[in-house]
Amino acid sequence: MLVQSVVESSLFCFGSEVPIIVYDAERKSVEVIAGLGAAPRLATPEWFRSNRDGRIQGRGDIANAVVPGFLDACLTALDRYGTRTFGECAQPMLGILRQRAEMSEESLQQRARQRGGVDMTPERWVRHHQNFLKMIEGLVSAEQAASGDRRRGLRLVADHFYRGSVARDIDAWSRANGGLLRFVDFAQHATRIEDPLSIDFHGFTVYKCGVWTQGPYLLQTLRLLEDRNLAALGHNSADYVHVVTEAMKLALADRDAYFGDPHFVDVPIRRLLSDEYLALRRPLIDMALASREQRPGDPGKMRPLLGIPPQDYQVTDGYSSDTTSCLVADQWGNVVSATPSGWGGVIAGDTGVELGSRLIGLNAWEGHPSIVAPGKRPRITLTPTLVLRDGNPVMAISVAGGDQQDQASLQVLLNRLIFNMEAPDAVRTARFGTDHHINWFGHEPAKLGSLTAPRELSAEVIENLRARGHQVTVGRPAASAVILTIDPQSGAKHSAGDTGRAAAGY
Repeated sequence: MLVQSVVESSLFCFGSEVPIIVYDAERKSVEVIAGLGAAPRLATPEWFRSNRDGRIQGRGDIANAVVPGFLDACLTALDRYGTRTFGECAQPMLGILRQRAEMSEESLQQRARQRGGVDMTPERWVRHHQNFLKMIEGLVSAEQAASGDRRRGLRLVADHFYRGSVARDIDAWSRANGGLLRFVDFAQHATRIEDPLSIDFHGFTVYKCGVWTQGPYLLQTLRLLEDRNLAALGHNSADYVHVVTEAMKLALADRDAYFGDPHFVDVPIRRLLSDEYLALRRPLIDMALASREQRPGDPGKMRPLLGIPPQDYQVTDGYSSDTTSCLVADQWGNVVSATPSGWGGVIAGDTGVELGSRLIGLNAWEGHPSIVAPGKRPRITLTPTLVLRDGNPVMAISVAGGDQQDQASLQVLLNRLIFNMEAPDAVRTARFGTDHHINWFGHEPAKLGSLTAPRELSAEVIENLRARGHQVTVGRPAASAVILTIDPQSGAKHSAGDTGRAAAGY
């Protein structure tokens, strides 16, 4: 992931976030590393109402930066599961940075023009590149003061970034430019280790991160579908596309109505995944008719319908295409599923740190589960997946694509678990999607009844779906997936990605 922050810098910036699911083979446990920073202490609804007309929007606004969670997530993973130092892990990254430092200015400027992401002149990008290299070298130097004590060295890296000169420089830059981040926000950052959420599905156990991501709605969708004979419907038949889409709509409505940082809002996730609640929700799927309204349920009173749609207030300019994927399995049986993302917004002066804009996941709307508050984590769409069978990891999935991420993950899962597809087919077979949900970036209202159907579907299937009331657009949903599969008997591993996504397998 350190290398990705350089070579995929238009998709994933160093000062950003990464949710990670880890299977620890020695302990036979699954854990979540919540690599997501929190809103600054100065980030309040009143500040945004007074200074931004009550709107939190778009990349490029210095006020939208949260504390970077990525680096500390890496250090936490190394401390908890690893054997190497940060300096050892950073060598490939440093090698690339140093190679680029030796490139001609013309070549670097050409890379800057091709880069995308933060808007800057080629000259400014070259300077940023040099500052970034200097900052990483500073982290490695800080670690060396540990004199061979690996765990102390990792702490010294964290201290240098979060409680040392990097944090103080970002504080000074933020104060000078009207930002909200302060040294104390960095100093108090901590990476949480959490238990994942999971369900059993057709003999497999599917793990997702918590309700600060959108991942639990995938679990709810699987539970809504668990009593259906999906194989008998036929892969990508009209009945199959319809029932999966309608189940996603119900789960997405609950996502939009309830999900947020569980340390600030009481998300009823156990009830949302309970047998009683799902038994009430399944009959809402009409096989003859596509839903044209958002229908969250009422898990508090155990009723199938809440009676009001999820809250959406106004549209902002929050679209993003910034995310990549990282899946790893090693010879000892450990497995990692991670979804690094950038949402790169601004360069923090001469520190070399490009900060993300994840505050867009919060808002200033009273009564909303994601109203901004000091120390609150923004809800994110990033959502890695890990699957076990009989206690052994058999599959990991990571997807880039905003709101479409778990729609793609769901279909890749079903392709593998229900239709027994091999890794390349599971991830590359044509997928469908819906925008029947509130956009988590721009808070755009749901496009009710929408369905994006792949061109590979027959005209007969598409017309059948339209006859049921789906608003069909023919095209490809905006998501890219990567899959890693493991044979628990032989240990053989295979990986594959959507066309255009790198995937090295053996």
